[in-house]
Amino acid sequence: MLDIWSHYPNVAQKLNTVSSLINEHLSTDNPDVQQLLTAAAQEQGKMLRPGLFLLFSELGDKHEQNEEQLLKIAASLEILHKATLIHDDIIDDSPLRHGVVTIQSNFGKDVAVYAGDLLFTAFFEILIDTMNGTSMMKDNAAAMKKLLFGELSQMHARFNQTQTIENYVENIKGKTAELFRLACLEGAYFGKSSSEITPAAASIGENIGIAFQIYDDILDYTSSSKILKKPVLEDLAQGVYTSPLLFALAKDPQAFAPLLDKKQNITVAEIKTVSNLVHKLGGVKDAISFAQSYTEKALEEINKLPQNEITHSIKKLTHSLLNRKF
Repeated sequence: MLDIWSHYPNVAQKLNTVSSLINEHLSTDNPDVQQLLTAAAQEQGKMLRPGLFLLFSELGDKHEQNEEQLLKIAASLEILHKATLIHDDIIDDSPLRHGVVTIQSNFGKDVAVYAGDLLFTAFFEILIDTMNGTSMMKDNAAAMKKLLFGELSQMHARFNQTQTIENYVENIKGKTAELFRLACLEGAYFGKSSSEITPAAASIGENIGIAFQIYDDILDYTSSSKILKKPVLEDLAQGVYTSPLLFALAKDPQAFAPLLDKKQNITVAEIKTVSNLVHKLGGVKDAISFAQSYTEKALEEINKLPQNEITHSIKKLTHSLLNRKF
């Protein structure tokens, strides 16, 4: 679970406590519901959002910090992320996530919808407990709205061959990058950083999130299903056109039209043909360069922060997250 944090022992130790807090907040006396919540709590990813929050909190004044508050907010970020993933899996009808059976596949879509909603209530409970009366309540509401608009915009754009790379970036700013932005912003804010560092942290988080999503989308065109632990080019089959395809599509829309016009009726063989065209027209190469540009933006912002052991760790983590090999 915490492999990526093994080089950051202080954060890794705190994340173990965060995991325990998540289990506490996803607890109920109802045995049927508890089985569901336990399944949600045990689906552990990289804990990127709470980890980034904790790392950015270390930029601030440790004497003014409330460690219990920090740990709870870190937990809230992961709970919010889990809630969105449950709903994503329902919409995508995904049987697996990271090789693990999804809640919607295990318990049914109707139950999974309520499970996701229940996680949202746990998220709100922590917000009320930790940041009621602060400006961050408004920021969290705005972040959730932006996240949902990103998801809705992506759904609206399904099978749309005229969408641009700018449309794509706007969508991933909401559906993925917004939680990264919020994590880094809240880390700096509740870590009692200076007023100059807080907005910089938000910008760094957003750029990390955009690059992270672009790289994930590139993997769909460069990895096997065994590595991805999901069907290769699943997004393409569902009409979600990501950066490698969009870059290639802009160069030769007529080459793709006979295939993409089939929409959900496209076959596995035709999906492979689309993938070959994307590679042939340089879509993957262009997407890698595009992701690198956002990585560079994040690193430039990090370099503007006061240089110390913590900013060095942030830079190191950014490199490890966004220095992908294909």
